Amino acid sequence: MRPGEVSLAHHGVLFLDELPEFDRRCLESLREVLEQGVVRIARANVACELPARFQLVAAANPCPCGDYGCPGRDCRCDDAALARYRRRLSGPLVDRIDLVVAAGEVPWSVLRGPAEGPTSEAVRARVIPARAIQRVRGVACNAEIQDARLDELVRAEPAALDLLGRAVERMHLSARVARRLLRVARTIADLAGESTTGPEAVAEALMLRKLRSSE
Repeated sequence: MRPGEVSLAHHGVLFLDELPEFDRRCLESLREVLEQGVVRIARANVACELPARFQLVAAANPCPCGDYGCPGRDCRCDDAALARYRRRLSGPLVDRIDLVVAAGEVPWSVLRGPAEGPTSEAVRARVIPARAIQRVRGVACNAEIQDARLDELVRAEPAALDLLGRAVERMHLSARVARRLLRVARTIADLAGESTTGPEAVAEALMLRKLRSSE
């Protein structure tokens, strides 16, 4: 029995392009893997576990034709087609996606111009100290913080918890999403050099996971 792509991505990145186009059963099988960090296979009289702790990165079009929400383009998808496309990603799988970035069209004038934003070296200079702080907590990264130690290690301020509570009720977020938001907020606070997790970090974490229009 040979390891597949998920196990080969152990301690690395698994990139899935056109995520909604994958077989639904394949996507749903990722749910347990993302939680447990292992792939369990049982075939006849053989059972084994393969390591699979990776960072999932995925990309998807906004609709089947790819033009939904694009200025200057007419989306050819009707409401039924849009609904079917969005249902390809189940709620429990979406709950396990921490960060969502919308990538719109880039004008040619920007494409041909000089690169904007921080360089990789500048970002690396911020990430290395943040990772060092996380290792002091006993984890390789904040995503590995166990639920039992979440309050102790995240150190969320009362105002931050109040903001998160309001968001959970208004957006109807699950308990799993709330815990994952706290881990993301703790990472944002680490990058900012903050010893506690404040409402600003929680607000940014909420903005970074707004995936569906219902949220």
